Amino acid sequence: MDLLIANVRLATMVDGYGEIPDAAIAVQDGRIAWLGARADAPAAAQTIDGGGAWLTPGLVDCHTHIVHAGNRSGEFEARLNGASYEDIARAGGGILSTVRATRAADSEELLRQSAPRVLRLLAEGVTTLEIKSGYGLSLASETAMLRAARCIGDVLPVRVATTFLGAHALPPEYAGRPDAYIDDVCTHMLPQLAQAGLVDAVDAFCERIGFTHAQTERVFAAAAQLELPVKLHAEQLSDQGGAALVARYKGLSADHLEHVTPEGIAAMAAAGTVAVLLPGAYYFLRETVAPPIAALRRAGVPMAIATDCNPGTSPLTSLLLAMNMACTLWRMTPAEALAGVTIHAARALGLQDTIGTLAVGKAADFALWDIDRPADLAYAMGANPCRLVVNAGVPRPPVVSWPQR
Repeated sequence: MDLLIANVRLATMVDGYGEIPDAAIAVQDGRIAWLGARADAPAAAQTIDGGGAWLTPGLVDCHTHIVHAGNRSGEFEARLNGASYEDIARAGGGILSTVRATRAADSEELLRQSAPRVLRLLAEGVTTLEIKSGYGLSLASETAMLRAARCIGDVLPVRVATTFLGAHALPPEYAGRPDAYIDDVCTHMLPQLAQAGLVDAVDAFCERIGFTHAQTERVFAAAAQLELPVKLHAEQLSDQGGAALVARYKGLSADHLEHVTPEGIAAMAAAGTVAVLLPGAYYFLRETVAPPIAALRRAGVPMAIATDCNPGTSPLTSLLLAMNMACTLWRMTPAEALAGVTIHAARALGLQDTIGTLAVGKAADFALWDIDRPADLAYAMGANPCRLVVNAGVPRPPVVSWPQR
């Protein structure tokens, strides 16, 4: 074996926490080769004594807009002075303000501004990160965003899944012509970006201030032709039937879901579509309608949790705090929260066969924690008990830096 981590307590995340006390886990060629009781552990070229700490799968942040330029603290202040999110968006703020800043930045500048946000997530045991485009809204700028996302995965110890979110907002050059812009997304932007190998999945913003049900379906049909999986910003501000639509396309996830209907939940359950819950946006926007956690639970819909890291509605770079928010704001259990950033978050990216649980054959992506019990990860606000992270079998300290370029 290449690596053995011994004297640990494993939370395999198979059947709840899936606890194995006084355990060890062995790695060969970047994958889990064995796990079980420490007394039965095989020999390895390198052994790390875990000191009785808890070892979990590496955390997965399955919904972020982390690559962008600028910030929107002015809008935060405006909302606190009485403006609504929709008021700001209709006045030319919101997503379009970030579009202007992002279009003005080249790839190196996007990386310079985005790297500190990514590094904060990696310090908390995140080993897989989804990064969406959607602040460029032109082929050139969307390409720059997705290339920056790929670069993050190349130079930092993190697995990056890229999502094309061209249908995020209507760019100013298409004002009053949303169908023409969707034509551009479907026939020009998406095929070229997919051909360049920059797209792992396709997303859209189906909302009154975004795109209609029919326009969203056109994006999904284009993705299906290219054999790309889909996901959707659905039912955040109103019910637009998005959850049922993405389920009809066997989508990976429906995200937000504050206003999802029983019909939408039933469709997601039947399709195996994951509910990605984003407590940071709910908190930051001071929303009052919570996603129907109990109904999702009863229907057996897997519930993932993510930061939704973005400049306008969730400038959050702590997945541990997102776990705490999901528990305190919505009464999710700590076990559900940890499953939400491991096994269910992996499924929301279509990576459930590779990451998300500790099982033989899966990628050796782990986090080692100085905690007494797994619930501590959702309990202690502002704490970061991460001691060690392993990415594809390579151990590293939690804090890493952006390499010199």
